[in-house]
Amino acid sequence: MTHPGEQFYPEGVHWDDTIVQGTLPDLLAKAAADYGARAALEFRDGPISYSEFEAMVETAASAFLRAGYGKDASVALFLGNTPDHPVNFFGALKAGARIVHLSPLDGEIALSHKLIDSGARVLVTSNLAALLPTALKFLEKGLLDRLIVCEDDHWGKIGTPQAPIPQNPAILTFKSFVDGAARPAQWPSVAVDDVALLQYTGGTTGLPKGAMLTHGNLTAAVSIYDVWGRPSRAKRGNVVERVICVLPLFHIFALTVVLLSSLRRGNLISIHQRFDVEAVMRDIEVKRATQFPGVPTMWIAIAALPDLDKRDFSSLAGIGSGGAPLPVEIAKFFERKVGMKLKSGWGMTETCSPGTSHPQEGPDKPGSIGLMLPGIELDVVSLDDPTKVLPPGEVGEIRIKGPNVTKGYWNKPKESAESFSDGRFLTGDIGYMDTDGYFFLVDRKKDMIISGGFNVYPQMIEQAIYTHPAVHEVIVIGIPDQYRGEAAKAFIRLKSGEKPFPVEELRSFLTGKLGKHELPAAVEFVDDLPRTPVGKLSRHELRRQNKPAPPQAAAGGRS
Repeated sequence: MTHPGEQFYPEGVHWDDTIVQGTLPDLLAKAAADYGARAALEFRDGPISYSEFEAMVETAASAFLRAGYGKDASVALFLGNTPDHPVNFFGALKAGARIVHLSPLDGEIALSHKLIDSGARVLVTSNLAALLPTALKFLEKGLLDRLIVCEDDHWGKIGTPQAPIPQNPAILTFKSFVDGAARPAQWPSVAVDDVALLQYTGGTTGLPKGAMLTHGNLTAAVSIYDVWGRPSRAKRGNVVERVICVLPLFHIFALTVVLLSSLRRGNLISIHQRFDVEAVMRDIEVKRATQFPGVPTMWIAIAALPDLDKRDFSSLAGIGSGGAPLPVEIAKFFERKVGMKLKSGWGMTETCSPGTSHPQEGPDKPGSIGLMLPGIELDVVSLDDPTKVLPPGEVGEIRIKGPNVTKGYWNKPKESAESFSDGRFLTGDIGYMDTDGYFFLVDRKKDMIISGGFNVYPQMIEQAIYTHPAVHEVIVIGIPDQYRGEAAKAFIRLKSGEKPFPVEELRSFLTGKLGKHELPAAVEFVDDLPRTPVGKLSRHELRRQNKPAPPQAAAGGRS
């Protein structure tokens, strides 16, 4: 069978079902026409209907066009989770521009690089104290011609710290930017193959690269999820979902899975400005949210609630984890406590998010990332030869092909070419497929530790350490080892009230769960672990913080 996992697809779903491609302005226009008076967004308890949202987008688009930011322009967004993001995101796209997402949690060096590389000379930000001072630095450095500042208290005052907006002809409030902007006689033509978004990624091995995501890529991603979830929606009577959006909208997971997919289906997006466990639980228990996509650290925080088994999750029809591998032990714990299966799918920035998912019915395979989704082709190739396809059960690098996959990196023809093999994108993820078509991730190619000639995968060690009753969170990285070349070191954050223990005790606990060559050579207990902007634990940042000092003299090379 070409696609062995298809036998476990939801009833009526086939691998070769039609995946529809279009443009994002058309996606929103259709949603507004279909669901006009229905609430599209909710923020600080204030609803915004589909019609109102479309009108805000058209006002923003008119202003972008008037200011000269239409076809071939790059518009940078430096925004958190408020309605300002979707309004400006769709507004710039409707004007024919492409979006450049800047993460509010990135450092100044990475952000400056993204502005220079993308060619964006206009930036939309907020007067929040966490954003505006950084945005002003870009203006001072000459990286911008114009700074548009959204005023956060426009959406209601909640005491979020704000910064004063300086008097400067290059700085406009969003209100003054859009004031008096007239709708054009005709909106610019936007094509399926036009780049809609430069989503920067891959900064762990140098400066970030901008994945070119077209309108066709992003709408295909929405269509793939649409096809996959069609039977379950029909079974529930196509109800209007209340979707919790606590994932940052500048991240591809939230953008596709929450914002674009929810708008396509006429759902309500409940926007949270930040992750707060009790605020999320209020949305579930009081407002009766029906869908909650999160990242593993969010599920770890919820699993740590002391009264978890007394909390009411009954409104939720769907929960999911993405963005990073979900510890098997956390999924088991959550199911034991609340009776809900928490399964982890897989995707990438370069795939606009979709890659694999789990069917509601099908074999229970702990640790699996699921089956390849409709329209997507995955295979596993040799780490030494990316053209050699491996049989089921053999570990190698995962390749992907589909209408949702990027065509390459902005201004990086060499890196773009090197990222593909036989027309398939090389993901950098190491894993395998079983005979049922289920995929399993072992680790990232760049995170692999070579210890005494053996490949050691930090993620596998982390999964084993999570079974220790005292462990709250863990990251494993490679450290220099005089005998083995490299060895594993575990950085552990303990559960409240637990005491540190020696590495010998940890090795004893893990013996039998891991091979001898995989047992950590060292352990360090920490109060916190570094995280990425989307909230997942950051192995890259931990490695950077623990980079060994350069040796005084050479001590020989690896054989």
